[in-house]
Amino acid sequence: MWEQYLVLYPDGFQSSQFRHHYKIWGKRVNPVMHMNHKSGDKMYVDYAGKTLSIIDKESGELKEVQFFVAILGASQYTYAEASMSQQKEDFVRSVENAIRFFEGTPAAIVPDNLKSAVIKSSRFEPTINETLADLAEHYETTILPARAYKPRDKSLVEGAVKILYRRIYANLQQGSCGLDELNSEIWDLLDSHNKRKLTGRPYSRYELFLEDEKQQLRPLPERRFEIRYQSFATVMQNGHVQLSRDKNYYSVPYQYIKKKIKILYTSSTVEIYYKYNRIAMHRRNYKPYVYTTITEHLASTHQFVAGWSAARFIDWANSIDTAVGEYILQIIDSRNHPEQAYKSCLGILNFEKKVGRERLINACKRALDFKIYSFKTVQKILENNLDQMIDPEKEEKEQELPDHGNIRGKQYYH
Repeated sequence: MWEQYLVLYPDGFQSSQFRHHYKIWGKRVNPVMHMNHKSGDKMYVDYAGKTLSIIDKESGELKEVQFFVAILGASQYTYAEASMSQQKEDFVRSVENAIRFFEGTPAAIVPDNLKSAVIKSSRFEPTINETLADLAEHYETTILPARAYKPRDKSLVEGAVKILYRRIYANLQQGSCGLDELNSEIWDLLDSHNKRKLTGRPYSRYELFLEDEKQQLRPLPERRFEIRYQSFATVMQNGHVQLSRDKNYYSVPYQYIKKKIKILYTSSTVEIYYKYNRIAMHRRNYKPYVYTTITEHLASTHQFVAGWSAARFIDWANSIDTAVGEYILQIIDSRNHPEQAYKSCLGILNFEKKVGRERLINACKRALDFKIYSFKTVQKILENNLDQMIDPEKEEKEQELPDHGNIRGKQYYH
């Protein structure tokens, strides 16, 4: 360093003098700025360096758990809890628990640069973890990460951690209970901490919070935040995408067949996106190998097939004539499963367009006489013009069709 100094200042200090003055300079006390915290402005969050321990109820083994701390800047009102890890899901849930504990949202949340909060740290534009950003959007707040290698940015929460080591850690019955029981102990001790008078002051953190800071926090949304997970898939030929985590399928508009899409899902909903545009939304179904379909997503021909039902065919037939309705009912009832009859019903009812309403009615009446219930029966009657050979006297007697006691009846299918 002295050699570099001489390049800039050839007539400067010699080596011994340089070292002497450099040593004096190095001992200078860096000035520290006092931080005035605005009420309701920031919530600082961090994990303690020391872990806690619980008993795993399933295995009976001792497990380490993390100690999460959140503190409001102005009142120093504090929240703490134990969680299984510092992973994204646990971290985001702890942050939300803190917001709910404070009964309001601060203008900003200040986390450390852990991966669950910051994907890529930067002095100017850090990249925030997407799930944490979603939480901030839900609660209408902002994420302001502490600067890397700047401990004074998070001195308030680190100071809180040191105090909680003495007031909470030392009084916990670790290693003898589960996570819920441990948190119950933590919250009892935390309540005492928050209601304890601040050093040299006639009020506690809790009193200061109630008097001022609580009123400055933003109101909470009615619903809690749901963590969104994402996956990617290609739309299958049948117009559905697979949510691999649940091994089931959801429909999208048929125009997106073979397109690569993004799936965002929570515990209750499944949203499907194509190039940042949401193209479908479904209620999440946890049953494996099940198709969840919105009829409007299907191509028009597929929509028609999807709408097939026994009730629909019976209503369609009765709109032509009761004789046609009776015959269609007999066809459906004669099959082991109603769907076996759907194509036969469709073929018979389509004869109305080909031969006219009157001929179809007469053909169904003749087929009822034969007591043979199939598409081919009606087809043969029409091909051989047997529908036009009905005895007028017999037709008059059959205006009221018999009530067959051995069939289910149209009301069964509605």
